[in-house]
Amino acid sequence: MRRAAGSTRWSAAFGLAALAAAAGGALGPPAAADGEALPGRVEFPTHCLPPEESGLPPADGPTTARIAVDNPRPRAGDTVTVTYRVARTPAVNPLSAELPADALIPTGRVLLGGAQTGAVTVVGAGRHDPVPAGAALPALTMTGTFTATAPGEITLAPAGYTLHTRHLLGLDTVCTTTGSPVSARLTATPLPRANLRSVSLATAAGKPGSRVTVTGAGFAPGAPVTVAGRAGAAETADRVRATADVQGTVRAELPVTDRETTAVVAYEGTAWSAQQGSGPAAYTVLDPVPVRPPAGTQRMAAVVEPGPGGLTMSQAGEAITLGRVAYGSGAAAPGRIGTVTVEDARSGPAAGWTLTGRITELTGPDGVRVPGASLSWTPRCTAAAGGPGRCTPGSAGTVGPQGAVLATTAGGAQVNGAQAGAAQAGGTFTVDAEVTLHIPPYTPPGAYTAVLTLTLS
Repeated sequence: MRRAAGSTRWSAAFGLAALAAAAGGALGPPAAADGEALPGRVEFPTHCLPPEESGLPPADGPTTARIAVDNPRPRAGDTVTVTYRVARTPAVNPLSAELPADALIPTGRVLLGGAQTGAVTVVGAGRHDPVPAGAALPALTMTGTFTATAPGEITLAPAGYTLHTRHLLGLDTVCTTTGSPVSARLTATPLPRANLRSVSLATAAGKPGSRVTVTGAGFAPGAPVTVAGRAGAAETADRVRATADVQGTVRAELPVTDRETTAVVAYEGTAWSAQQGSGPAAYTVLDPVPVRPPAGTQRMAAVVEPGPGGLTMSQAGEAITLGRVAYGSGAAAPGRIGTVTVEDARSGPAAGWTLTGRITELTGPDGVRVPGASLSWTPRCTAAAGGPGRCTPGSAGTVGPQGAVLATTAGGAQVNGAQAGAAQAGGTFTVDAEVTLHIPPYTPPGAYTAVLTLTLS
């Protein structure tokens, strides 16, 4: 936390996992019946080798899967998102006990053929019900991206996949395939002077601090290239520099230490751009002991430094609990912020203070976003007995990225166009607010996170 002149800033993760069915449990898209025909559904033999620690024999059987793309007619240079859905696998729970919900992380590959060859790394998130000991592992979905580099028909076929169980021990079940059939096709059209830069990763997941081998192609020969981690549209702290060879190829070892990293990109120049950068290659940071918060809760942590002259604030408690919201309802998730205590022990003329808040947009699965303006609050402020100062709560309404007043005392900013508070200041004040997050109808289920920042000045 940094303190600007005359202000104390408090930032905390404002997470949301409130999209759950009214009867409880995680929501997901409706599953197709086992025998239902879907476009691109294929079946192929699979050999799954369980982890040695499990003592289980190899499992052989068919995998039922299908590949889908978000753009069946990209232009050369466009980034295409690939979805690899496995409806059935011969692999079983490698634990001797029940595998908890959401503890399975899949990674895999999709093979490209036709006008463009290579492989696409795909990664999934743990979203499933508990799996009994020895039972078949559930259906899973993995996504990744690649850059269309050549015009013509490109085929996509499912390849092997690894199922990582992140419970107590990190155990991997490795499933290999041979001769898997084509599941999807797309046709790329030529584009003059297309950006053909692309990157591929030797591995799609690893523990914090793992070094990932990154290979890039299509860069200007001899150009300096930055290889960096990404989280959504923002770069993370993971970064390394390399130089393209005479063929425009880049090879680098990227240490991934930032747990926020979800993809890797490479670019020429000082910053990534669609003209001089590659599309993102998916990557997952695997925590050895993942912390899974209860549904509908957010963990918050704050480090508070005293402001100049003895104006400080602190926050009691770490959790914000929001009510559950049923998928499709478009209802509101109620909750409250942790109580904030403001202490004004400054001497001299009454300076007053203002406590404001603002929130970024919420980011969910697959890049789905909920506007920060969806959060509103009703502030309250109380002065402790014995202090000379009086405080005025801000108006009820939207918080949003532009911010809103939570509370103020005399000498601070105006509230509703009028100077607030009495002539005297100083004392101890408790400030809190009831909050409501308005979820748009049919928001995809999953965890949504944002940053709520309180500023005392």
